[in-house]
Amino acid sequence: MKSTMSIKIRKGLLAGICILLFSLGMKAQSHSYSTDNSMIALEGYSAVSYMDKGKAEQGKKTYKASYDGLTYYFVNQNQLKSFQNNPRKYQPQYGGWCAFAVSLGGKYRPDPESFRVVNGKLYLFTVNPEGDFVKVWEKEGSGKHIAQANKNWQSMKKFKTFGP
Repeated sequence: MKSTMSIKIRKGLLAGICILLFSLGMKAQSHSYSTDNSMIALEGYSAVSYMDKGKAEQGKKTYKASYDGLTYYFVNQNQLKSFQNNPRKYQPQYGGWCAFAVSLGGKYRPDPESFRVVNGKLYLFTVNPEGDFVKVWEKEGSGKHIAQANKNWQSMKKFKTFGP
């Protein structure tokens, strides 16, 4: 009798833990942006610097704007104005997730200093110690990966994965 009760308690605890983990997972998958709970886009790097200067520059809290639920930081007032005039121009593709990973059907947080601008669009990449995703993306054909990522993104965009 004692062992039967013990098994029932263990099963109940296991079921409770599974429900808790499932509900936490569902809560984390609430939107499609690569950000933490701070909702700061691009880890504070300036979207305008990527697009207009071709480099990753850390923005300043003094120059910030909100768009689509995210806060963006900029290097100066001119960048802030550029963003406010056309925020969609500066949004990273695939919610800021690694472009290469999205082309393969996954979501990985990018390194904000690993990026490419292709045809006026910003693509970010994960830095992997086993290989350079940007080099593979370019070697295999960025156009091919962009087309596949665009297709994958239609079904992936409603989900979010926190962490690396």
